[in-house]
Amino acid sequence: MSVQSANELVATDRRAGKYLTFILSEEGYGLEILKVREIIGMMAITAIPRMPDYVKGVINLRGKVIPVIDLRLKFGMCKSEQTSETCIIVVDVGGSLMGVVVDQVSEVIEIRGADIEDPPQVGVNVDTGFILGMGKTKDSVKILLDIDKVLSDSDIADLKIVSATETA
Repeated sequence: MSVQSANELVATDRRAGKYLTFILSEEGYGLEILKVREIIGMMAITAIPRMPDYVKGVINLRGKVIPVIDLRLKFGMCKSEQTSETCIIVVDVGGSLMGVVVDQVSEVIEIRGADIEDPPQVGVNVDTGFILGMGKTKDSVKILLDIDKVLSDSDIADLKIVSATETA
């Protein structure tokens, strides 16, 4: 086994584990379960002026102000109507809580390292750094997200400022 093959095997094994799966625009996605803090139904979101369109605003979750983003809009998908299954997944991003709006939560599944492949290389100008891998399940492929990389460092800094401003 070459050094590169051994390194790829280690990287694949590190991605193995439990994922919370959810739907966005009829496609399946997954988040590492260790990053998920809770799942809540939609609630009143306070809009913040001059934020990018994918930043919905902030929520007050048991006295803590948490920024909320719409993953559909962040990924360049069209906006959709809220349904009874639309919800907010509260995740830990770089030590801070953030809410992400998804169309529907599916289930928690375990994906073996052998069933996770690297994201496809689709072109030089397409950033897939936020994709942890492609998880193969019995009947579909889930896009496994690295939630810490979905937002850029400047996005996260802006959201922390919004949270701090709303808390003050």
